Amino acid sequence: MAPKRTKRKSPSLDPQGMFAGMTVFLIEDGVQSVRLQIWKQKLVQMGAKVETQLSEKVSHVFAISSDALFHHVDGDRLARFKGHVLLYQWLEESLAAGEKVSEDFYILKVDPEGFDIFDKSLKPKLANRNSSSYDEHSHCKRMKSSHEETKQTNEEKKGDIETNSVSWASNTEPHSPSSLTSSPEISSTQDKDVGMQTSFQYSPPDLNKGITEIFGKLVNIYRALGDDRRSFSYYKAIAVVEKLPLKVESADQVKDLPGIGKSMQDHIQEIVTTGKLSKLQHFETDEKVKTITLFGEVWGIGPATALKLYEKGHRTLDDLKNEDSLTNAQVIGLKYFDDIKTRIPRHEAQEMELVLQKVAEDIIPGMVVVCGGSYRRGKASCGDLDIVITHPDGKSHKGFLQNYVKRLKEMKLLREDLIFSTHSEEGTDSGVDTYFGLCTYPGRELRHRIDFKVYPRDIYAFGLIAWTGDDVLNRRLRLLAESKGYRLDDTGLFPATHGSGSKRGSRGTASLKLETEKGVFDFLGFPWLEPYERNL
Repeated sequence: MAPKRTKRKSPSLDPQGMFAGMTVFLIEDGVQSVRLQIWKQKLVQMGAKVETQLSEKVSHVFAISSDALFHHVDGDRLARFKGHVLLYQWLEESLAAGEKVSEDFYILKVDPEGFDIFDKSLKPKLANRNSSSYDEHSHCKRMKSSHEETKQTNEEKKGDIETNSVSWASNTEPHSPSSLTSSPEISSTQDKDVGMQTSFQYSPPDLNKGITEIFGKLVNIYRALGDDRRSFSYYKAIAVVEKLPLKVESADQVKDLPGIGKSMQDHIQEIVTTGKLSKLQHFETDEKVKTITLFGEVWGIGPATALKLYEKGHRTLDDLKNEDSLTNAQVIGLKYFDDIKTRIPRHEAQEMELVLQKVAEDIIPGMVVVCGGSYRRGKASCGDLDIVITHPDGKSHKGFLQNYVKRLKEMKLLREDLIFSTHSEEGTDSGVDTYFGLCTYPGRELRHRIDFKVYPRDIYAFGLIAWTGDDVLNRRLRLLAESKGYRLDDTGLFPATHGSGSKRGSRGTASLKLETEKGVFDFLGFPWLEPYERNL
C-alpha cells in the first residue's frame, strides 16, 4: 500500500520576527509579481503587517524607484506621510543578512513639495550639449567614492593578464570616459549622441578623509598580496564611511552601519584617536610587502609573479629592467610605469572620446562608441580609458576592431599593444573582440592605458554595465543575480547550473535577452541608477 502523502506545512508565522512592529505598504509598479509575492510572504512570516493602501497605520513604504513611487502616490500625500520610504533593496539585504540592516542608505526622502530628494534634487538635467546653459550643470554635489582617487589604476593591476573580460567581482576602478546618460537604446537619433554629451563632475564633501585614505592604502596592499577578500572588505568600508554627512569621532557612530564589523570599528577608533593605524605602519615598513606592492603596480604583473620576482632578489623597478622572464606586455608596463600612473584630466578624456567616435563613424557609419568607467560616472579624472563599442544592426561590429586599431595607429593615437584578441567573426568567446594598449593625447608622448571591448548588440548592455562600474555596484549585481539562480558577467545573465556540495554552480550556455542597462537592473530587482549615481 502506497504511503499517504503528507501535506507540506506552510511556514509558521513569527509575530516577534525580524519585521515585528512594521506595517508596510508596497508600491507594486516595476516589480515582478512573483518577487512581490515572495516579499509579502516573508514580511508577514517575520512579523510585519502588509496594507493594501497607504494609511496612517503604515510605518514603511517600499518602492523599486522614485519614478514608481510618484507614479503611484501623489507628492502631497507623501509629504504628509510620517513614516519611512525605502527602496526594496533594504528588504532584500535585510533578508540576506538575517537581520534588519541600517535604513540610512536606502531612504527615499520626500520634501514638502513632493520631490524625491534622494533621486531628483541631486540629479541635474542634462541640457543639449550645444545649449549655453549646459555648463551650469557641470557640478553635482553627490556623495562620492573618494577611494576612486586613491586607488591605483584598475585592470592593469590584474595578475598576469589572466582574463580578457572584466570581472564583476574584481577590485577594478572602472575606467574612463563617456556620457552620463543611461545605456543607449540604439534605435534613433539618440545613437549618434550617445557618449557625445559633456557630463558633469561632482565635488562631494570628504569629512573622513583620514579614515578613507588609510583604508585605501590597505585595499592596495591586500590586493597586491593576492588577498582579495580583505581588500574588498576595506573597499566596502570606504564606500560607507565616505558617504557619512558627519565627521566620525568615535567608532560608536558607525557600529551599526553595513560593512563595518568589529575589526573595522577597532581600526576606525584607532585612527580617530591617534591619526594613524599600526597595521598600516607595519605593512609600510615590511620590505616584502613594500616590494610586492610596488611590483604589483606594474601593468600585467599580478601577485604570484610579484612574489616570484621578490624571491629572485629583486627589490626595485630598476632591478626588473634586466629580468628576462618578463613578458612583452610587462616590459611595456615597466617602461611606461610613471606614465600609466598619471591620471587623465576630464577634459582630455572627453576630447579623446569625441575623436574615437568620429573615427569609428568614418569607418562604419552608426557605430556606437561609449567611454565607460569613472568618466561616465562623473569623475574629475580617470586612470585609463575603457571604450565600449557595438553596432545597432547586430552584425557590422564583426571585424570592426581590426580596422579601427589600424586607423588609430596610423593617427599615432594608439602606440603600444598589450592584448589583442578577436572572436566576433568566429563567434567564439561570446563574439567579443578585445584590445588593450597604450595611447597618447594628441601632441604629447605621455602614455595612457586604453581598452576597447566590442560587443554584439544583444549583449551590449551587460558590457556597458560592467565597464561603467563601479566595482561595488558590479559585485552587488553579481551577488544579487546569484541569489536568484543566475550568473552575471559582462557577456550576459545566465541561468546557473547546480554546483556539488558548497561549490558554486557554473553558468548556463544561453544568456537572457535584455536590451538595455535598465532592463538588467529591473530584472534583478535592483533600483535603477543613472551612471553618475553609481559611485557606491
